[in-house]
Amino acid sequence: MPRTHGRPWSAAAPALVGAIAFVLARGVLLPGQGFWDTGEFQAVPPVFGTAHPTGYPSYVLLGWLASIVLSPAGEAALRMNLLSAVLLATAAGLTVVLVRQLTGRSVVALGAGLLLALTPIPWRMGGFADPHTLHLALVAALLVLLVGWERRRRAGSPRADRWLVASAALYGVMLGNHTLTILLAPGIAFFVVAVEPRILLRRRLVALCVGALLGTTAALYLELPIRAAMGAPLVYGHPNSWDGFWYVVLAEQFRGDLVDPIGDLGRKVGDLAKIAGAQLGVLAAAVPAAFLLTAVRRPRFALLTVTWLGVTCWFAASYTNAAIDRYYLGPVLIVVAWLGVASGILVEILVSRAGGGDAGGPGAPGPDGGPVPDGAPSRPDGDARLAAIALAAVLAALMVLPAALAAPATASRIDMSRDTRAADWSRWALQTMDADAVVVSWWSFSTPLWYRTSVLGERPDIRIVDDRDRLDSGLGSVDDVIRANVNARPVYLVRKSAEIGTLEASWVLEAIPDPTGLEPLYRVAGPQPAAGRAAPSATVQVPPATMLP
Repeated sequence: MPRTHGRPWSAAAPALVGAIAFVLARGVLLPGQGFWDTGEFQAVPPVFGTAHPTGYPSYVLLGWLASIVLSPAGEAALRMNLLSAVLLATAAGLTVVLVRQLTGRSVVALGAGLLLALTPIPWRMGGFADPHTLHLALVAALLVLLVGWERRRRAGSPRADRWLVASAALYGVMLGNHTLTILLAPGIAFFVVAVEPRILLRRRLVALCVGALLGTTAALYLELPIRAAMGAPLVYGHPNSWDGFWYVVLAEQFRGDLVDPIGDLGRKVGDLAKIAGAQLGVLAAAVPAAFLLTAVRRPRFALLTVTWLGVTCWFAASYTNAAIDRYYLGPVLIVVAWLGVASGILVEILVSRAGGGDAGGPGAPGPDGGPVPDGAPSRPDGDARLAAIALAAVLAALMVLPAALAAPATASRIDMSRDTRAADWSRWALQTMDADAVVVSWWSFSTPLWYRTSVLGERPDIRIVDDRDRLDSGLGSVDDVIRANVNARPVYLVRKSAEIGTLEASWVLEAIPDPTGLEPLYRVAGPQPAAGRAAPSATVQVPPATMLP
């Protein structure tokens, strides 16, 4: 029977890292509303609506629950931001569990979890509402389940296959959150076959996995047509129709954003190296060696993760839509795991060469209190155990030190804690508009307006017509919307400056300067007089808004 004296520490290490990660994210947290997709993901989950393609039902469902559980924390926008901080904490804690599974060393695993929390992209993403942070936490959870299945399968546990079925169900949850999950499928296939070459002959297990995957995915995506049919306040597209459902789920509007995927590979590799350097600093130079050491000692895990990293980075380097740095969350986790696993393996090698004996039997507590991975040798004596703990602490410190030293500069760069631009602008805009107004807006400014009208219940008399609404409701061009409403209701515009210039040829626009310095409102005063007698426009030059990524 293995000793259990290390179990309290085993539980405390992930909790400690998770708490630190949450505090770090809370320190830079966006205090309220955001623009762009952030505004949408603050507005849609609290009202249980449907988001832009692919609908993000997993995130919407979790966000709806979080908006209830976290209600004492403040208004819905802050709750959704706090959810990202919780998800970053979850990912960091699961990183500790993962590295400890693979190395048996809690101290090294603790260092890996802290490194993830301090790395700029994850730290920043923990500060505002976004489903990519959920993707990061789910990737970490999937790695824990797959590695757990491998360990138990090799140990001959009769319950090992439950971990694989759980992995399949979790993969379905991930598909309900982000289509980046599809890129993980080849690596999972390689890993499963490497662990169990005869897996396809085990028909019952395969059927259970397929059923868990498809059942979970289907159940989650039913949220889209059901909530659309129920008349949810915010619904993207027409997911309650057959064509509309597949339009959203398959993200048809983003087709064509993958540009020249096999071209200019040299530049793409160079760009990835720059990203690695910006995220890891001097540790980036150790990543190739960490992968090689992981590949030698933990080959199946290396096969799984290098496939994930390669496919995801290839896709992100060729994708031209949105803030692509979010797509590197999974690769950051993988690289951090390699560094942690390599550090644990170095401890194992050095202690063994120093004559300290083995590191501990399978399932037994490791030299620093964590469970030892399969295939590890037996427990060292007391002196060797202390030496292993000391060496693990040194390597963990070396992992964390560069990021810790850079933390003040990183925090200053990603700090959103005083950013109230979206709240200030949307509050001003709604207060400025006349009763029963129509505002023709575009995405980045529509989302904070949706939040105030649909979540906070402000100005129910105002109709927001986003470009998506024009398409879904067949309202035609901006000019068509103006023409249909200008004689019956006040009409306001929030449009990009280039489009305003075009609209001025047909309409007299009165600019209402924005005191927040972001984006003015334009009130449509009426049609332009006949050619040659055009009234002067009251437009002003306003610099483009700086959007929250």
